[in-house]
Amino acid sequence: MEKYSAGGEELAACRTLIEACRTEAHKRLIGQDVLFDGIMTAFIAGGHVLLEGVPGLAKTLAVKTFAQISGLDFKRIQFTPDLLPADVSGTLIYEQGKGTFSVRKGPVFANVVLADEINRASAKVQSAMLEAMEERQVTIGETSYALPEPFFVLATQNPIEQEGTYNLPEAELDRFLLKIVVPYPKAEEEFAVVKTGGAAASVPVRRILTSSDISLLRKLLSKIVCDDALIEYIVSLTAVTRPDPDKKASVHDITRYIAFGASPRAGIALLQCAKAAALFQGRSFVLPEDVKLAAPAVMRHRLVLSYEAAADSVTADEIISRILDFVPVP
Repeated sequence: MEKYSAGGEELAACRTLIEACRTEAHKRLIGQDVLFDGIMTAFIAGGHVLLEGVPGLAKTLAVKTFAQISGLDFKRIQFTPDLLPADVSGTLIYEQGKGTFSVRKGPVFANVVLADEINRASAKVQSAMLEAMEERQVTIGETSYALPEPFFVLATQNPIEQEGTYNLPEAELDRFLLKIVVPYPKAEEEFAVVKTGGAAASVPVRRILTSSDISLLRKLLSKIVCDDALIEYIVSLTAVTRPDPDKKASVHDITRYIAFGASPRAGIALLQCAKAAALFQGRSFVLPEDVKLAAPAVMRHRLVLSYEAAADSVTADEIISRILDFVPVP
C-alpha cells in the first residue's frame, strides 16, 4: 500500500474539526446525525447533495445550520413551476440613462445554495441548474460568469407530492454526489423535538470552519490512500448494476430490476465518499466498510429501475443491499 504523506497531527486536527462541527450542529438538530454527516461528506468531497424526505424533518434547518457553521455565503431558492432561468442565474437589465445593459446576478451566486423543492422547477430551470452544478458557471446573455468557490448545492424534494412536480432528468441526478433519504425521527428523538416546541431552530450556532480549515480538509481527503483491490471492488459494485443486453436475466438475477446502471461517475463518487468516511474516523486509508457505508447514498439515485421493479415493489436501496451482499469483499 502506498505510504500516506500526511502526518498524524493533521489527521487529528481534521477529526477535531469534524467533531466540533457535529457538536455545534447538535445544538439545533436532534437525531439527524446521518443527514449532517452526509452534508459534510459531500462538501469536503466537492459534490452536491439531493435531500429527499417529507416536510418537517429539518432538511432546511440542517442546510442553514451547516452554512452558519462553515461561515459561507448562503442563499435559498424556492422552486415553483413558474420559475424562470433568469430567476436563478440572473439577467441583463437595461439602464435607460446610460443606454447600456448591466448584469444582475441571481441567487445562485453564493457558496451554499439551497434549492428548495427542486422537482417543482421546469425543464428550462433544470438546465440552468445543471450548468451551474457541473460547470460551476452560469451564462447571462453572451457571457459566462464563474460561480464563487466553494460552490455547494443542496437540493430538497418531496417524495409524496406529485402534482405540479417534474421528475429530475437522469443527467442532473448524476451530478449529485449523494442522495440522502431523510427518515422520520425515532420516538425518543421526536419526543425531544416536540418538547422544545421548535425552539431549537432559533438556537444560535457559531462559526467553526475557516477558509484554511476547508482547504485542509479537502487537501487531506486527496491524500487518503485506497488500495487497488478496493478500487477493483468499487468498480465491481458499479459494473454489477449494468444489465447485459445479450444475457437473459433469470428470476434470481437482481439486474432484471435495473433498466440502466450506474455510470463511471458513480465509481468516482463512491471512492471520494469512502475516503471521506475514513477521514472522519481519523484513518489514512480506506476500508471495505467505508465503501459499504457510502454505497447507498452514492448509488440510489443513479439506478434507473425497470417496470418489473415497480411491479414487485423493489426499491433501489434493496437492490444495492443485495449487491453489497453478493459482490465479494477483498
